Amino acid sequence: MTLTVPPSDSRTGTVTPPLPEESHLREHLESLYRTFDLQWISPDPLEVVRRYEDPADQEVVGFLAAGLAYGRVDQILKSLNRLLDRMGPSPARFVHEFEWSRDAGRFRGWYHRFHGPRDVALLCLLLSRALRGYGTLEALFIAGDDSSTPDIGGGLAAFCERVLDAADLPPGPGVSRGRLGPRSPVRFFFASPADGSAVKRLNLWLRWMVRGGDGLDLGVWTSVDRARLVIPLDTHVARIARYIGLTRRITADWKTALEITDRLRHLDPADPVKYDFAICRLGILDHCPRRRDPICCAACLLRPVCLL
Repeated sequence: MTLTVPPSDSRTGTVTPPLPEESHLREHLESLYRTFDLQWISPDPLEVVRRYEDPADQEVVGFLAAGLAYGRVDQILKSLNRLLDRMGPSPARFVHEFEWSRDAGRFRGWYHRFHGPRDVALLCLLLSRALRGYGTLEALFIAGDDSSTPDIGGGLAAFCERVLDAADLPPGPGVSRGRLGPRSPVRFFFASPADGSAVKRLNLWLRWMVRGGDGLDLGVWTSVDRARLVIPLDTHVARIARYIGLTRRITADWKTALEITDRLRHLDPADPVKYDFAICRLGILDHCPRRRDPICCAACLLRPVCLL
């Protein structure tokens, strides 16, 4: 198999590792993409988001679903459904009309790992102010995004900064002088590229919102180009990306997410993160083990391009 050496990445400052011949890699990733379609969605938080038909609800539920996407998927789905049950039939309307004195108590007894009732109430308050100020979360994102840049990193950083800049928050744990404290668990929902984070959950949310047309993602946002999306980098995607030569980096951070996305952009410049769901399914469903397995590896569609 012929190997080529792509140029260094000026944004990450790293020399990119050798890739299998692009046409060969594209062929096998396309086959994987066509295999893992909507029928493979379960279990995934996206299946909960897809229950809502109103784009306003999809946007808000998508943000909550992606934000809670850490830990075991069964617990994620349980926590998400319990949260949405307390919001009523239209989570977007609930968040938009959220009043602390009236609604914060609805979350009493709700927990998801290190997040508790006050955290999710504060999150609803922040999102409510964003919706009242901009109309939609898409409008808030666009307000801080420069569409001429190659990726959405700057837009994500500005989005997080604008939401977290809220003042006059209710006094109590996690709030200092009316603002979120530096260690507030609510900040977890707004991990920013400015901090070097891989921003997996927000990138997952943007993938759901921006991509569409293949029956998987929702495509409810119309003002962001899917070509600028960055791959939602979780442990499965990072590991399999190394196996097929998309990166040599070990740390799952923003630089690694950019490097993998840049490689995928060589394969599909208009839609580089289209392969995310399929690659992630390989890991989640244990079709790609951490150690070479004769049976699993022989059946894997990426075996011809795997460098493991």
